[in-house]
This record gives sequence, C-alpha cells and structure tokens, in this order.
Amino acid sequence: MKHYTPEEQEFIRQHQHRNPSELMLQAGRYPNLPVAELVKQIQARQKAAEKLPTWVSHPDVVFPVAVSVEQSSSEAAAAYKASLVSGELLVDLTGGFGVDSFYFAKRFSRVVHVEQNEELSELAAHNFQLLCAQNIQAVNSSAEDFLSSFEGQADVLYLDPARRGERSEKVHLLQDCEPDVQRLLPLLLQKSKAVLLKTSPMLDIDLALEQLGSVSQVWVVAVQNECKEVLYLIEPSAGQTERHAVNLLAGGGIQQIDFTKSLEDQAKVRYADPDAYLYEPNAAILKAGAYRSVAIAYGLHKLHPNSHLYTSATLVPDFPGRVFSCQGSGRYNKKELFAKLPSKKANITVRNFPESVAEIRKKTGIKEGGQDYLFFTTDMHQKPIVLYCRKATAASS
Repeated sequence: MKHYTPEEQEFIRQHQHRNPSELMLQAGRYPNLPVAELVKQIQARQKAAEKLPTWVSHPDVVFPVAVSVEQSSSEAAAAYKASLVSGELLVDLTGGFGVDSFYFAKRFSRVVHVEQNEELSELAAHNFQLLCAQNIQAVNSSAEDFLSSFEGQADVLYLDPARRGERSEKVHLLQDCEPDVQRLLPLLLQKSKAVLLKTSPMLDIDLALEQLGSVSQVWVVAVQNECKEVLYLIEPSAGQTERHAVNLLAGGGIQQIDFTKSLEDQAKVRYADPDAYLYEPNAAILKAGAYRSVAIAYGLHKLHPNSHLYTSATLVPDFPGRVFSCQGSGRYNKKELFAKLPSKKANITVRNFPESVAEIRKKTGIKEGGQDYLFFTTDMHQKPIVLYCRKATAASS
C-alpha cells in the first residue's frame, strides 16, 4: 500500500475541491510531487463525497482504485444493513474497501475483514485504525481459503460477491459471481449460525430464493428511491420467507413495507378508474413485488393488475413513493395531448404500456421537464390511457 508523505497529504488536503483536469495542467509547478497519483486520490474523494462522508472527512484516509469505491456500499445502506444483525463475531468474507465491515463493527464485538487483494486489505486496515474501528481484524485471504482454515463458528458470515466478469462486464446471476455462493453454501452454514448475502438488484428474487434454499428474510434496499441492493438472510431452520421493501430517505427516515409471498398472492385488491390522486410506489416496493400489499396497507385502488399505479379520492400523505394530483385523463393522441399540454413539455412515465418513453417523445415531440407529469398506462378496462398529473401537496387535499 502506498504511504503518502506529509507534503503529499497536504497537497491532497489543499486541492481536494479543485478541478482534477486543471491540477494536471499545473503539474509542472510541483516537480517533487507525484501529481498524477495524488490527483487520483482527489478524484476518488470527490466521487465518494456524498456516498462516504466519514471516509472523505478524514484527511489521512487513503482511497483505492475507482472500481473498489464504486462497488462499496454507501454509508446509508451499510448502516441500515448492520442494523439487521448483531452478535459476537461477524466475518465479512468479501471485505473490499471495508464500509460494510466498519458498520458491522458497531453491532458485533468482533469483525474479521477478509480481502483477497493484498493492497486493498492493507489499505482497509490502515483506514480502520484512522477511523478508530479497533475491533476489526483485517485478513488478506480469499473467502474459500479463509473458510477452509477457520475452525470456529461465526454468528454471521457476510458476502457481497464480486459482480464483474472476466472482461470487467457486470454480471448478476449467482453462479457468475465470485465467490460462488451456491457451491460454498454447505460450508458457509457449517461455519456460521446465519449467512447474510448481498446481491445485485438486477437478480430475480424468486430465482435467488430457489437457488439458495433456506432464506428466512429478504430486504430490498433503495436509497432515495434508487434500488441499491437485495439482502438475503440464510438460516438452517428458515420457514416462510419474510420480505421487506425498504427505502432510505435523505433525512434519515425509512419507508418500509413488510409482507410474505403468500399474503401478497392472497390479497384482494380493488380496481378503479383514475381518481383525484395517483400513486407510484418507490423502487424497493416494485422490486420486492409488494404490488397488492401496498394497496391494502394504504387503502388504495389499483388501475390495472399489471400497471402498478394506484389511486384514491382523498390524499394519502405518507405513501412510500411519488404522489400526484390527477388533472385528468385522455387518449394517446398527439392532437389531444398538445391541447391539454400547451407547453409541449412534460415528465413522462410508462407503466404497462406498449411504447417506451423514447418512442413516445419521438412520435409526439414532447420535450422533457416542466411541472407536468404524464403517465402512459393501461386502465382496468384494458384501454391505453394518458394521465395528466402534477406533484401533489398537502394543500391539494
């Protein structure tokens, strides 16, 4: 691992908010410094400023290559993930930059951070000391080698398998990730009381449940309505899988819907034509498949079994997603659209509709932006419709 001199650290501190391209152009002014390398540290800090404020705020923290930061959890997601488990010992078998390990260490007496890349392992250990995470042990090893020599039993083994292929393309299926969780699963359950697995949000949940077997709980985690990860808690005596759709809000709040697949399948949902308000669930609810459960929980009508848009006569202010005041509806007709949309500008969403947003914009010439929101969908009568909406406010009720 590269250790920076006091002069190099001072350069990073002084220029951490500067434009990296401009700094490179001025490299000649600092003949005794490895400016190109230091600029990479500055770029990493700038990219991580919102995602990892604790690391960025410490002047001596060292950042790895960009891909390691890109793959790491955000602090918001890591803190939430750590709140789900606790105990004496957690082993993070795919430690990486160490963000998850850092937050797990607040919930466990001891954490072992296992990372097969030697430089990244040293870097994480260096940063743990700076961030006063004294109960984390950094081990340079592959997950497989560590497990084969590990003689104890952890309360939790945590894995976030690498999701990049041989040519650095992103992969999503369990069998394409490293390490291969399916192959390791018997050993993982032998060496722990529970396994917590993080996967790409692109992976089909039902397929993962079928492949993994004894999953007691699944959490779909979104950060500010962007789906980031899906977590599976694997326990030997798991019964029916509980599902949780979680959206972490900017101010620290949490929107959460809890359900099971059987309750979702049995839920009796009412359908209706668009009323005064329109509701679009957050990304976690849509990924988790709580389509009926969210309607029951908030007393809403659905527009169509496959549209996943909801409506009500009175405002439901705490709905976990976007809420709109519905100004009216009409046919998908260019002349009719422009008659109701004089600005020829709108934000467009499609739900259960035969054309994409790009195709609609190309055919109609509607520009992006403005205060108007158009939803192209299918109603309960199987007819394609356009809903004209504005963002709802409490005053609208």
